[in-house]
Amino acid sequence: MPSLFTFGAPPPAPLPDDLSDQPDWVQANPARIERALARALGRPAGGWYAVDAVDAITRAPRAYTIAGRALILWRSAEGRLLAAPEACPHMGASLACARTRGDAVICPWHGLELGPRPHGRWRPLVAHDDGVLAWVRLEGEEAPSDAPILAPRPEGFVAGVIRMEAACEPADILANRLDPWHGAHFHPHSFARLRVLEEDEDVLRVRVAYRVVGPLAVEVDATFHCPDRRTIVMTIVGGEGVGSVVETHATPIEGGRTAVIEATLATSERRGFAVARATARLWRGMITRRAARLWVEDIAYAERRYALRRGEPVRLRTIQGG
Repeated sequence: MPSLFTFGAPPPAPLPDDLSDQPDWVQANPARIERALARALGRPAGGWYAVDAVDAITRAPRAYTIAGRALILWRSAEGRLLAAPEACPHMGASLACARTRGDAVICPWHGLELGPRPHGRWRPLVAHDDGVLAWVRLEGEEAPSDAPILAPRPEGFVAGVIRMEAACEPADILANRLDPWHGAHFHPHSFARLRVLEEDEDVLRVRVAYRVVGPLAVEVDATFHCPDRRTIVMTIVGGEGVGSVVETHATPIEGGRTAVIEATLATSERRGFAVARATARLWRGMITRRAARLWVEDIAYAERRYALRRGEPVRLRTIQGG
């Protein structure tokens, strides 16, 4: 039985002759990774923060802390996404346990009804539903944009979203993804091998063999780039699933805490993909389980990086792939 199985998909192009044969620890140059990270952190984000999967926000208000600000998100009777400060402007009651009526939330302490219009210093925020993720825009940090800055997405896809929290800063999450050289070493259960084909400070191109089951794997070419300062996107550009993307959004919660919101949008040109889309709920669980397994390990990477660069005692976390 072969060690690589592509399910009949066209294989990626042959490897370039001048591809470096240096070991991964040499290619993973810390200075290069830091330069790429600095360029990413200098990109605008339009004030937008990814919050959660759109399916996580319902009529009942849900509380989040974004960049140190306590917020609630909920939906109007018509399904429109709404966002506002979590504290009632009257006496500070939490609106996370408020009832809803139409577009408004009703304070559980004294019945003040608050909706899309300002009430004194209490002002609703601009929210955005892109069909996969819920976003909120915070004012004052940078020049606002009308909508989040997104990389191209496939037209038809099966999506899965995870949200996990880490004891680090958004920069540590991006740095993890800007170091693809660790992939097959740190995640042997998911990657049979990984080679970086091209690199500059804006785009990385890799060839990776994803494990399917046992010795079977599927090989693809993928690029990594940062469309804004809190996001890194992997796009499959060769092999099975061309056009599929994985968006990793690093949203600050408060000092030293970051939410990792990752959206996987899988697509395929195969005729059977229409069946997969029709049964998306079944596939979504598999997508999110695989993503969460990787992020258990990658959060340990990011948290250790955060502790080391701050000169703090390192909390030991032994992660064994397999």
